[in-house]
Formats: sequence, C-alpha cells, structure tokens
Amino acid sequence: QVQLVESGGGSVQTGGSLRLSCAAYGYTYTLDLMSWFRQAPGKEREGVAIIYSLSSKTTYADSVKGRFTISRDNAKNTLYLQMNSLKPEDTGMYYCAAAWGVKSDPFSPVGYNYWGQGTQVTVSS
Repeated sequence: QVQLVESGGGSVQTGGSLRLSCAAYGYTYTLDLMSWFRQAPGKEREGVAIIYSLSSKTTYADSVKGRFTISRDNAKNTLYLQMNSLKPEDTGMYYCAAAWGVKSDPFSPVGYNYWGQGTQVTVSS
C-alpha cells in the first residue's frame, strides 16, 4: 500500500513560480513511475510530467515543456514539480500519481494505482 500527500499549491500571478511536493509513504520501492496530473474545472484530468523510477527518465506534456521540471528525492521519498513562467491556463487541481509496471500511455490517468488528494494552483492574469 502507498499513500501520496501533495503540498505546495497556491495563488500566483502570471509569470510566477511554485514548487509542488508529493510525499510518498509505504511500499514506494514497488513503484515504476510517478507522475503529476492536473485537472481544470470542466476538463478532463491530464498528465503533465512523468518520472521513471529506475532510469529517472522524465517526459513532459507539450504544454509545460521548458517551464516545468519533475524530480524526486529518493532519500526523502518525495516527488517535486517545479513550475516556472506560470500561465492562467496552468490553473487547476494538481495530483500526484504512482503506478506499477509499464504503461502504454503514461499521460493517461487510466491504470494508475495510487493518487494523492490534490493541491490547488491558481494563476491570475
């Protein structure tokens, strides 16, 4: 069993920065990938950034490339998302997620085994 707890959301103006954290508890060594998703009101949940446990390879959605950075601190069992040059369209609830095994589409929320409760990010113009 794994528990994920996000923190670090808030309200910023366009161009600002935030760093989200996701603390993982439990059998975290069993996880193959960890990801950040977001969901805006009235929209589907979308994958933002992914990091693979063994290789530490990272991938990003086109909408955040060059602005967001996903990383992890294995000693602290914590996942991070550094968000720079924030835009109003980045507004939404941000979720940390974790999965076992290989996923054909890691940016799809389908098949993830664990989810955090979410942290709100609001970017004003």
